[in-house]
Amino acid sequence: MPASDSIIHSMFLIFTGAAVIATLALYARQALPVGYIVLGLCLGPWGFGLVSDQAVIADVANIGIIFLLFLLGLSLEPADLHRVFKEAVVVTAVSCLTFGGLGVAISALFEYTLLECLLIGAAMMFSSTIIGLKLLPTTALHHQRMGEIIVSILLLQDVIAVFILLLLQGAGGTGNTVANMVMLVVMLPLMFTVVYLIAKHVLMRLFMRFDQIREYVFLLTIGWCLGVAEVAELFGLSREIGAFMAGVALATNPIARFIAESLKPLRDFFLIMFFFALGASFDMRTLQDVALATLVIAGVAVLIKPYLFKVLLRREHETERLAGEIGVRLGQISEFSLLIAVVAANSQLIGANAASLIKAATIVTFIVSSYWIVLRYPTPIALDAKLRRD
Repeated sequence: MPASDSIIHSMFLIFTGAAVIATLALYARQALPVGYIVLGLCLGPWGFGLVSDQAVIADVANIGIIFLLFLLGLSLEPADLHRVFKEAVVVTAVSCLTFGGLGVAISALFEYTLLECLLIGAAMMFSSTIIGLKLLPTTALHHQRMGEIIVSILLLQDVIAVFILLLLQGAGGTGNTVANMVMLVVMLPLMFTVVYLIAKHVLMRLFMRFDQIREYVFLLTIGWCLGVAEVAELFGLSREIGAFMAGVALATNPIARFIAESLKPLRDFFLIMFFFALGASFDMRTLQDVALATLVIAGVAVLIKPYLFKVLLRREHETERLAGEIGVRLGQISEFSLLIAVVAANSQLIGANAASLIKAATIVTFIVSSYWIVLRYPTPIALDAKLRRD
């Protein structure tokens, strides 16, 4: 069968299957990314093997990550952090240190290597941006203090996650690790300065002159994202970090909000592919080896994270109700933890079992946390009509 037919057939299976499983997930009041991961598990090499080309799966995941990081950079508007910055920094710092330490301690009990323990701890630090925002009604996101606090904490966590990805890239490069890290430290600010200047003096003028031609704005944005990503790869960084820089360079411009809104369908398209690829790459043979550690890590995250966030927010003088609800909405492990597992495994910094542990624990917290939020708090997919809010 020609390669093109193979790709078309894979896309058919991914998106037709995603449409079916998304319907089932909505009826089950479950977060859609969980459905896409399950679909990948079923159709991937370790399931029925209907999508078995590892190269195609890897490319699908990489494209999804590139656009995810670009849109994350695009959303890093300083004004979003200004109003609750001090509170968000305190809560984020204490929660990250606490769960990082818990992750290291728990994984050490299961006799993982020191580096694997550190990365499992890092994976536990973050809450899911997708679940946190997808299950938050728009009214709360834009008009209430809850939205401001959640967005600020998630943005700070995401910045830390990107920094960890940079460290992994330096440690996982070929040759001397110290030399790789020094190269990153030198190249990153230099390239960002050039990217920012081009965005400010060239890209913005083009956007202002042709902003009424939406097709051109869309095309220029995609070209900018992929172009910077490719240049970053040529200069020893990664495409993912290049895409993040491309987004940050545009973030302070007023047109960034419009761009982010117009790219939402494209983001969702690639997120489906990313989560499918994540499920398809999960080696089911390692599940038995990590089952107990998975339940412990996931249980600690789901049970203790909401309580810790509640305590920290109460100390910052938030109300009992607000602090409790924010804690529950942030009570899971993040998709960035999945990304850390993928990058670390690809760089051979952690073994298959450690990567599977991070992935499995994250998926379990996605499922449990989604049910908890949907059953108790306002969401766009709430079972109770009184709680269903867009």
